[in-house]
Amino acid sequence: MADPRISHIELDEATIVWRNADIEQERRIAIFDLIEENTFRPVRSAGAGHEGPYRLRLSVDDGRLALAISAEDGSPLETIVLGLGRFRRPIRDYFAICDSYYQAIRRATAQEIETIDMARRGVHNEAAELLLERLDGKIETDFATARRLFTLICVLHIRG
Repeated sequence: MADPRISHIELDEATIVWRNADIEQERRIAIFDLIEENTFRPVRSAGAGHEGPYRLRLSVDDGRLALAISAEDGSPLETIVLGLGRFRRPIRDYFAICDSYYQAIRRATAQEIETIDMARRGVHNEAAELLLERLDGKIETDFATARRLFTLICVLHIRG
């Protein structure tokens, strides 16, 4: 029976140099939400008869995102590599708006926080759309899954 979803996700901890409590919380929430509900169907693996669930390991090396996809038992299926050049600006914008958001939570009015949060969601949504475009023909997924994956891609880019 087909079960096209991620059942386990792992980030390459060697890629992550540093993260603060706010970022760690974002990571935990993204992973929890992703495992709870996602749509993930690697086209090539599915074409070869593997219908999920899948294990996913994300890493960044030399400016490229590697999505190492394995079967539920851990046997490797495929690795999809995406250049991250087009993500540089959305990642930078997302970090900047998140920093403003975390600062606002500590000392801004509810209306100011809401305004910043709306801008943060806008940047996040645009980045998720870009990720969906980049995964087209490689992985069939939905918008919510792409949003959560983008959050994890950002976590992999933290340099302190």
